[in-house]
Amino acid sequence: MREGQQEPLLTVDEVAQCLRVDPSTVRRWIKSGTLQAVSLPCIGRRQIRRIKQSTLGALLRSSQPQ
Repeated sequence: MREGQQEPLLTVDEVAQCLRVDPSTVRRWIKSGTLQAVSLPCIGRRQIRRIKQSTLGALLRSSQPQ
């Protein structure tokens, strides 16, 4: 990624689809600290969270057998 470019952020649903799990599982991982997420300013009552693409990549690499 070049300087000045922002890293893509993924929604909870996009990460869940990629990992083939339910979105509630991704939310639970975020809450427990297993998966790092960015909190966006919320409008209304629900907290908006996004996962950096590099965080998802690191998670996928760490789960692969060596």
